[in-house]
Amino acid sequence: MESISIFDMLKIGIGPSSSHTLGPWRAAIWWLEEIEDKGGAASLEHVEVHLYGSLSLTGVGHATDIAVVLGLCGFDPITYPTDQIDNHIATIKHEKSLLVNSLKSISFDFQKDIHFHKTFLDFHPNGMTIKGTFEDGSIYEENYYSIGGGFVVKEQKQEAVEGVSKTSVFPYPIEKGTELLAYCKEENKIISEIVLENELSIRSSEEIDAEIQAVWNVMLESIYEGCHTKGLLPGGLNVKRRAYKIHKSLIGDADYSNPEEWIESIRNTKVAFRQILQWVSCFAIAVNEVNADLGRVVTAPTNGSAGVIPSVLLYYLCIENHDAGFDEIKQFLLVAGEVGALFKKGATISAALGG
Repeated sequence: MESISIFDMLKIGIGPSSSHTLGPWRAAIWWLEEIEDKGGAASLEHVEVHLYGSLSLTGVGHATDIAVVLGLCGFDPITYPTDQIDNHIATIKHEKSLLVNSLKSISFDFQKDIHFHKTFLDFHPNGMTIKGTFEDGSIYEENYYSIGGGFVVKEQKQEAVEGVSKTSVFPYPIEKGTELLAYCKEENKIISEIVLENELSIRSSEEIDAEIQAVWNVMLESIYEGCHTKGLLPGGLNVKRRAYKIHKSLIGDADYSNPEEWIESIRNTKVAFRQILQWVSCFAIAVNEVNADLGRVVTAPTNGSAGVIPSVLLYYLCIENHDAGFDEIKQFLLVAGEVGALFKKGATISAALGG
């Protein structure tokens, strides 16, 4: 039985797509790890990328090519400064040179070394191949499949790029919602307590709290950024950002300088039923717009759905329970992560596959 951590489901990454952006980025990092026994990036002479199926057909719009290149540079999507993406990619294109894993500069041409194929690989609609040629003339190429939510697998080895789920056995194995409810009844625990016990089998309590806090920080920052950014979204369709205007109409002339003060300001606004709906919608739209702009968000369980969980949680903190703090955030995200895992196990979180 697959054991999926909530941190496998709630991944910090960069938009606009967990399948088409975050997954390929992580696949490139995985490839860099696998070439270490060949001398690593220091002995690499040339690299080329082949995108298939959905990764190819919608790749440019989802910045799949950009994501793979940033991954080959060795950048971590959790920490890489998103405001540097445009300049970094422009430099690579202009100089036709790629600093692989931040170690060795090789010739690289976006137009010639990234190939978009209309055909599909058999294993999954989101397939890609990375092929490297080394100083001794040897070649290493590998197929990767981005299966949704930032998860990446190989055909012969269905395991996530990262995450402890591939080797761990939880004390409470869960495949279906009925099993989860049965554990709650047997142990006289609520859902979040059962999920926490599973997490404690692979991480310390301190590590769990730190990771949950990091996830929430990114969620909150993405809402805050989206609510305070105006203009057009990228992509050439001249789509105007909506969250800024909605937020301005709701927040009024409140004075604040950071997300924490902002939450207090929201708590002091009028919150009749109409305003509640507008606030929740504004929060979700804000995250979606940050995601569309290659911003940093949390897969929940995908980038496409990244706005729902943070918007509902912030609604709870701002409007439903003014005394709520980290304990409530932790409980909420433990349950949300497990519900996402149930969907992944019982169906799919890959739109390309589901479609």
